[in-house]
Amino acid sequence: MSIGQDIDEILSRSLKIKRRSILKACAAAAAAIGTGGLVRIKDAAAFAYRDYPTDDALETVVTSCAHNCGSRHVLVAHKKGNVIVRLSSDDGTHQRGGCYGKDTEEEPQLRACLRGRAYRERIYSAERLLYPMIRVGERGEGRFRRATWDEALELVSDKLIAIKEQYGHQAILDQSYAGASYGVLHKSDQIEGLQGRLLGMFACRTSSWSVPSYQGTTTSSRWTFGTIEDGSEDDTFAHSKLMILWGWNPAFTFHGGNTVYYMRLAKQRGCKFVCIDPQYTDTAAVFDAWWIPIRPGTDAAMMAGMAHFIFSRGLQDQPFIDKFVQGMDPRSMPDWAATSPNGRESFKEYILGTHDGRPKTPEWAAEICGVAAADIEKLAQLYATTKPAALKACWGPGRAAYGEQFNRMAAALQAMTGNIGVLGGCAEGVGKAWHAEGVAHPHDQYSNIWFASIKSDRWAYIVNNYPNVSREEAGLWPRDDERDGVVPNIRGIFWQGSDWLNQLTNINAEIEAIKKLDLVVCLDQTITPSGLYADVLLPICTHFERHDVALPWYKGHYYIHRPKVIEPLGESKTDFQVFTELAYRIGNKTGMGDRFGQVYNPRATRDYWNNPDPVDEAYLRAWWDDRVMARQHVEMPWNEFKRLGIYKFKLERPHVGFQDQIEQGIPFPTASGKIEILSSELARIDDWAKTQYGYPIPSIPKWIEPFESLNHHEKRKRHPYHMITPHPRNRTHSIFHNIANLQEACPHEMMINRVDAQRLGLRTGEVVEVFNDRGRILVPVYVSQRCMPGVVVCPEGTWIDLDDEGIDRGGNPNLLTADEPSPAGSFAYNTILVDIRKTVLEFRPGWDESSVSRTHVFGRDL
Repeated sequence: MSIGQDIDEILSRSLKIKRRSILKACAAAAAAIGTGGLVRIKDAAAFAYRDYPTDDALETVVTSCAHNCGSRHVLVAHKKGNVIVRLSSDDGTHQRGGCYGKDTEEEPQLRACLRGRAYRERIYSAERLLYPMIRVGERGEGRFRRATWDEALELVSDKLIAIKEQYGHQAILDQSYAGASYGVLHKSDQIEGLQGRLLGMFACRTSSWSVPSYQGTTTSSRWTFGTIEDGSEDDTFAHSKLMILWGWNPAFTFHGGNTVYYMRLAKQRGCKFVCIDPQYTDTAAVFDAWWIPIRPGTDAAMMAGMAHFIFSRGLQDQPFIDKFVQGMDPRSMPDWAATSPNGRESFKEYILGTHDGRPKTPEWAAEICGVAAADIEKLAQLYATTKPAALKACWGPGRAAYGEQFNRMAAALQAMTGNIGVLGGCAEGVGKAWHAEGVAHPHDQYSNIWFASIKSDRWAYIVNNYPNVSREEAGLWPRDDERDGVVPNIRGIFWQGSDWLNQLTNINAEIEAIKKLDLVVCLDQTITPSGLYADVLLPICTHFERHDVALPWYKGHYYIHRPKVIEPLGESKTDFQVFTELAYRIGNKTGMGDRFGQVYNPRATRDYWNNPDPVDEAYLRAWWDDRVMARQHVEMPWNEFKRLGIYKFKLERPHVGFQDQIEQGIPFPTASGKIEILSSELARIDDWAKTQYGYPIPSIPKWIEPFESLNHHEKRKRHPYHMITPHPRNRTHSIFHNIANLQEACPHEMMINRVDAQRLGLRTGEVVEVFNDRGRILVPVYVSQRCMPGVVVCPEGTWIDLDDEGIDRGGNPNLLTADEPSPAGSFAYNTILVDIRKTVLEFRPGWDESSVSRTHVFGRDL
């Protein structure tokens, strides 16, 4: 059929549809007249045409995005009255000395990504939580009734007190995180957060110490460097001659304000790029990187093969090792290692197979990771001889069983090549760089009090198996009091700014556990899958509806003012208002009176509930004066910062992680004062059961086989595909899932290699059921050559939508993940074996496809 015939057919069918509608209307009118009825024709009631508001009719307010996509960038709200009409971003004018179009290497614009630019749809979304709600159905049914704030807070405070009296100080699990509330004042966070402060003061709090995104990296950096501030600012990448993107796709999740901008500068200056990843990412394509596909979970083995090549060819930076490194080789071993219970072997001895008789050669690594030995040797040669070189070991490969070994092995390669502390090199794991002054609310002896601290994804296991849970299984952090080793009897959960039911591992185990609890409270801005399982939903206003200051996220050196752009929608309140009012109610019910509320929020009275703005202003001004201006030598006064909206620091030199240690001889913040490839902490542990790890961890980086992988031939007989779950372009974890425009631009689908698709008889767009022993999900497939055979790529973060049989029609891979964290706390998000079959069951993406683009409607009709 020709194009012209196609168009004729479309028009013909469209006209037939319109003709049928007209005939039906005429028949109905004739019937009315024929029976004596009168058809009354009303006056037209259409709205008069109004011009779209132009910029000169709108008020412009500078603010920022608020979530953990890898940065927090400028949003400029254009509003009419109390309505945000549209959003734009940084154009160079909103800073001291700024002008339109200013965008320099020293002071680049902080332009928002597509997620931030779509934020208006989140503010006004159908899922927006506007009133307190109390559950009336079963947990998970999503049946609630509207309540007053007084009723909801009375219920919560009464239940809190009753649970503590009956079950003790560990009974409430604090699951606050930085999903929806993160600024210097309104902060949801395990360590510095407002919720933790309240529950800690109330003396009923179980915390969690393992961070889902990067715990393997965090523990690795602390063991190796003594700090998680191991990063360089992204402008240093512009000076690299070689960048190895190991599991890193900054086109989707950059770690810094202008990552791709500086990478582009490096490319223009001759930098070579290598991408090691099971999938060929957009970043690899844009930077024309050498793509090395690797079996998921085997990264540490490939790194060990590279280390063997470097040692065997004598390419290591021996002077650097001798001066700055502990445990790299026999000559850098400390004297005490000879008698330590877990630390007599140096890294070089392990790599060469001195003790176990297994040299970790490139050929040995190739059998494990599926990368040709020649490619391992070529990359090792390139990395060892190119200076400076940045091996960016990102968090994704560490989100796997024994993921901490990946980051430790990467640190060993970075150290043995002398690429730490030099401009254009890279030491990071975690990547936290320039230090921001991050807390404006009270942060004192009452903050971060806890009576048990567990591995985050063990909470459901603890609830489902209590009291038959060992301290090792719980991942209990040691204490120095009578509660050491006491596994908490968790009876309630507070979710603040976190959709953890949706985002932690093994969702089915979580659902089983959640039904056993006495209280589940969810504080959020939208009704999320986690909220559907709550007893009480408390509406929290967005950062557009309260006063705060935005921090950069791990990288970037700037502050962005966040004024109250609009008044809170519905009856929503700030987190600080809610917790302050709860503190007053708890105090008055437990005999402490108003004193409890006054200590919790010392700048406020109880009237903070009705008028928070002056108090918030006082906290923020004091933070700016006492911390930013005094400690960081900023000369801009608070009122000028408020007027401009942005303060960008001009650093005297590029911020390079550990530059002072290397150039000035300042000790690393480790026990030895050196880079510890042999961990002083791990080497001296003789009773693992009394540690938060629970199980043995080698004192030097080693390859450890994960509990599931493509190398497990027996397990592959039942579940032959390895699933990885990277971050998507259009969501920050589960945030923005309900934004229809973003869903349309980046539909949820599972990438599968063409060879595997042909074997299964699949075409792009067809729905499959993906399953293992832990769960079943439905998802459309996208057939591509951009992932390696045997691997499927299913982005994380979609909202679960369970049918009556427990099948997730929304395609969330966390129905398939195992809640078996590594000893050091790494989450096994990317350690999943699955099987796949075509299905006729309906995939439900969670948004109305017909509401955005007519192409969907026409596509179905045609």
